Amino acid sequence: AQYLPGATSSSISVPRMIHSMEDLLNAIVFFCMHGIGGEVDLANTEIMDEVFTWKHGMGGTGVQAAMALAAIKCPTIVHLTDDSKEVCDILSSPFIHSVSRDGILVHTEEIESTEEQEIHYIIQFRKGEVIKLGEEEITIPASNRLIITHITVNEHVPLSKPYFQYIEDNALLIGSNVLSSFNAILDEKVLAERLEYVKGHVRRYKEKNSSGIVFLEEAHYHSESIRKLCLETIYPHVDIVSLNEEELENTLRLYGFPIDIGDTVSTVEGARFIKNEFGVNKGVIVHTKDYSMYVGDNLIFDIERGLMYGNLIATAKARHGSYGTAEQIRALLELPLSERGLEAYRTVSERYRDSGKVVVVPTKYIDKPAYTIGLGDSFVAGVQLCF
Repeated sequence: AQYLPGATSSSISVPRMIHSMEDLLNAIVFFCMHGIGGEVDLANTEIMDEVFTWKHGMGGTGVQAAMALAAIKCPTIVHLTDDSKEVCDILSSPFIHSVSRDGILVHTEEIESTEEQEIHYIIQFRKGEVIKLGEEEITIPASNRLIITHITVNEHVPLSKPYFQYIEDNALLIGSNVLSSFNAILDEKVLAERLEYVKGHVRRYKEKNSSGIVFLEEAHYHSESIRKLCLETIYPHVDIVSLNEEELENTLRLYGFPIDIGDTVSTVEGARFIKNEFGVNKGVIVHTKDYSMYVGDNLIFDIERGLMYGNLIATAKARHGSYGTAEQIRALLELPLSERGLEAYRTVSERYRDSGKVVVVPTKYIDKPAYTIGLGDSFVAGVQLCF
């Protein structure tokens, strides 16, 4: 009422950059109104600190997945673009490691910081909550989250060569190699340089461990040209590309492929298009709140089991707001399966029985999750267990 007194649902739009309280409210209302997730850039942090109080957490696929796996005592090695003391302290765990500048495997609290702390703000919203715009009352259709990004270090994503060297030297001990976090880069030259280095790393890793899985988790891009450059450059060099339904839709529309993410067959064909069009080596995973899906070649790994693990670890995060312990994950087995997920499973079982590898696993259903942050990252963690 104070900052957008004349706003209506039809006048709300997403700003390219948040400079004012009006911009911030437009962004929040837009994403809540549509029940979708995404990211918007923030010019400075003062606006957020004026009106909200915050709880510190961890952001980024690699580190969130590492924390989810640490909760079930599974070891990981993380690459830190932000190696600030605050980040390293949050990551402190006997199961989480990184690589020092001397090339030694250490726990994160032993890392000597070289980069500044990068702060992003995540606003989560729940299905059923109401937004009032003047006389209008808008019910939020789905639980999700909006990420407000204040880009500093991730604008250029510094790469730790000792980390990559360690992974390459010890490739046979590394079951899977997860790539992510190119989405915030806006300079195409910087992105091209980073991707060229990562391509070389992937080649050297696979030369030492041909059965190791190179897994790319997608994200919300801040630029369509960056999205195209990234996927056209790196997709042919990875084994599995993983993305949620919104990221699938955004990518396919960029290439003129018609997609209805509410339709299982359309989603399967969209995933198949990405695998074939960009030469993904093995397959594509799509994860949603109702089911997860693998579309691609037969694997020596039990990908169905991986999807189950991914679903359960993400659901534990949604239910408790923390990374689920083995006991919390086990308790989820009592929950019913998503009806929409079961319908997707039946559709795939009937239609794709003899036409290539399509696997669907329904999720355990939570209508109103307590937490909507880091669910995709927790899912990624679980999938790695099958490799």
